[in-house]
Amino acid sequence: MAKARTKKRTHLRAQNASAAAAKGSSASHTSKTPKSMVIRVGGSQVGSSVSQLVKDVRLMMEPDTAVRLKERKSNRLRDYTVMTGPLGVTHLMLFSKSATGNTNMRMALTPRGPTLHFKVENYSLCRDVEKALKRPRGGGQDHKTPPLLVMNNFNSPNATEDSKVPKRLETLTTTIFQSLFPPINPQATPLSSIRRVMLLNRELNSDSKEDDSYILNLRHYAITTRKTGISKRIRRLDPKEVRNREKRGVAVPNLGKLEDAADYLLDPSAAGYTSASETELDTDNEVEIAENTTKRVLNKRELQRMKAGEKEKAQKKLNATPEVEKRAVKLVELGPRLKLRLVKVEEGLCEGKVMWHDYIHKSEADRKKLDKNWEKKNKEKAERKRLQKENIEKKKAEKAKARAEGKQVEDDEDEEMDVDDDEDDWLSDDFDEDEGAELEGEDDESMEE
Repeated sequence: MAKARTKKRTHLRAQNASAAAAKGSSASHTSKTPKSMVIRVGGSQVGSSVSQLVKDVRLMMEPDTAVRLKERKSNRLRDYTVMTGPLGVTHLMLFSKSATGNTNMRMALTPRGPTLHFKVENYSLCRDVEKALKRPRGGGQDHKTPPLLVMNNFNSPNATEDSKVPKRLETLTTTIFQSLFPPINPQATPLSSIRRVMLLNRELNSDSKEDDSYILNLRHYAITTRKTGISKRIRRLDPKEVRNREKRGVAVPNLGKLEDAADYLLDPSAAGYTSASETELDTDNEVEIAENTTKRVLNKRELQRMKAGEKEKAQKKLNATPEVEKRAVKLVELGPRLKLRLVKVEEGLCEGKVMWHDYIHKSEADRKKLDKNWEKKNKEKAERKRLQKENIEKKKAEKAKARAEGKQVEDDEDEEMDVDDDEDDWLSDDFDEDEGAELEGEDDESMEE
């Protein structure tokens, strides 16, 4: 009997295979893109202001972030860390509020850390920034591409390994913030895709004294451009500007009462010249942008003409140089604003050995003692995992033997649970400045200002 023919073009299996292959290739392409989760710790207990701040930070971290993430009061840290691997999440930003009313932020790299602990000294929401602006920026396509990251004063010229803020801490903080967004290739990235900018400025002392703390100021802006070299009145008649104003509901200037267009374009009181307020003399914010021009694709006949001797003429049409125009760059603040004070750096993911602390300073003997305690704890953890693995293998062998003898065996789905589940079932919603003292074994030291 003849074998049935398998339809490869229209068969469902072939379609699924091609779709899976395309999905796999796209997943491998996007796996390098940094992704983040902005988490509100403690559910609704943090208050409405911190909840709105979390929403604003998610909007700022778009598009590679979990915008519609919904937290519960019963969520543990493991609930989020388990999903970081399948979803490709590389950064966790945890916002919490302590019992004393301080707002804190933790930025952690998955899956093994380190973790930066910040105290949010001051913050302003997006709605507060919009109320302070005369012409706030509306919605649009700004958040479809990641923002441009600009960092200032992250590396102090006088920093050493023995400073209050050591050199290795500055390098670590710079690397973590640089990994928040995908890198930009200046030769290949189109300027039209850069629509937002996130500015991070570290406060440094003006004199040569050593800095006492590590404080960052965060600002978030939208990038807008305007043509230069022409007055505002001529710019209002530009077709592109007219279309943008029509979208915003702004009408075209009314020229019905004027006898000549020159009466609108030129100020009569200035003897035919535009006013000084409409000129743009400041050229610090000007950039040169190549206009987007479409290139013609040559057909077969034109390619034959190129081969026949008309190569120069056709090459001129093909390599038409785009026009370059100057544009003035203007930043419109979107919010939120944050003032962050670095309090502590931990080695692991929201746990582990404290690498640096702003308030507590240990002697060399205390550090050696803490290292021994951590080494002992890690050995005990490895021993527990080894015993658990042996017990699981022993149970599997007993069940296999019982099945071979014909006995009925019930499958235990929870037998392969991690023995260390009870170690990270916390998602601290009461992190305060004295938490570092508890982790360091200093219960009697208070760090509240």
